[in-house]
Amino acid sequence: MDPINRRKFLQTGFLASGAVLLAGKSWGKNEAAQPSLYQAPMVSWPEKKPLIMHSNTPPLLETPREVFATAITPNDRFFVRWHHAVIPQSIDLKTWALRIEGNVDSPVSLTLQDLKTRFEPVEFVAVKQCAGNSRSNFKPITGGIQWGHGAMGCALWKGARLKDVLQYARIKANSQFIAVNGLERPTLPTTPPFVRKLDIDESMRDDVIIAYAMNGSDIPLLNGYPVVLVVPGYFADNWVKMLERIVVLDKDEPVFYTDKAYRMPDTNPFGAVEPGGEMPQKTRPVKALKIKSVIAKPSPNAEFRRGAHIEMTGVAFDSGMDIRDVLVSVDGGLTWTSSHLDRDLGRYAFRKWNYRFISKKRGPCTLMCRAINRLGETQPLARDMGWNPSGYQWNAADSVTIQII
Repeated sequence: MDPINRRKFLQTGFLASGAVLLAGKSWGKNEAAQPSLYQAPMVSWPEKKPLIMHSNTPPLLETPREVFATAITPNDRFFVRWHHAVIPQSIDLKTWALRIEGNVDSPVSLTLQDLKTRFEPVEFVAVKQCAGNSRSNFKPITGGIQWGHGAMGCALWKGARLKDVLQYARIKANSQFIAVNGLERPTLPTTPPFVRKLDIDESMRDDVIIAYAMNGSDIPLLNGYPVVLVVPGYFADNWVKMLERIVVLDKDEPVFYTDKAYRMPDTNPFGAVEPGGEMPQKTRPVKALKIKSVIAKPSPNAEFRRGAHIEMTGVAFDSGMDIRDVLVSVDGGLTWTSSHLDRDLGRYAFRKWNYRFISKKRGPCTLMCRAINRLGETQPLARDMGWNPSGYQWNAADSVTIQII
């Protein structure tokens, strides 16, 4: 089947789902709105099994908790997050090209076939996580989409090294930054386009790639087909989707989504401030992932008979420092025990874990998990997290309450 036609949403129910990209609707306004009081619905989309829908313009879709019972997130259950409402409904590979320009000796345009054939392919497993993942846990509520834990996923990515592509364009020796953008567009001319900036050292990492495959297949259109910039160990705002242009800079230039947005108060390790207070003048960028673990199963409010054998399972990850242990508690955090870690899929991957126990007392039972990496970094408890105005980087120990009957 022709890969271009296969991605035409109009032929696969995009309009029927209610997800029309209407001019005049600004996603930025949707994001800033207060969260709805109703439960977000589960909705099927083209190339996707049912996901939790927080918005349809643009599509903001969350992976259900139980999907994280496996270390690799299937493409059809992988979360979706866009910043602007105008997104191509199809990609024509006859006209699409990735442009590399700016402070280079030889500006180039590369087709998808060029990326696949002119550069050494690189493949690894890595977690992609939105900076606002788990935002709904902050109290009081912050602005932004009230994600549960499902604005994240882990996939096998394949592509060309960014540094190889930059060297192909003969990047000049005095280059300091790159600015990258994709094909999504704001609806209003006054809204800043989604452009991200990386310094040259980040850009020349061996493991930063322009990915054209995800779990052995083409990247789904909703996840950024035909190519996505993959920056393993960093939050997803750096992973620009539907990548179309890389501009090499010989000096620092202001970029809204790097210099103004996606920043934390530079107050303490959590970027915490008092709710309702003034935003501190000093901020720092949101970059490296924080150590985190999530319970996939059992589900909240699941019922088990007293004496039943119960299995806890989930995933843990960090910015690439190596998960050493995942501690679990079956008594609300009074005592902690090491879980069993599944095989290691790579430093940037989910590390699956599990733990089995016998239910002994009737009534509510609160299960918890917290990860530790080889540096000794440990997930904080919720009471220690504090609050930040954007609801970024929530990584407190996860908890699920079940019922023993």
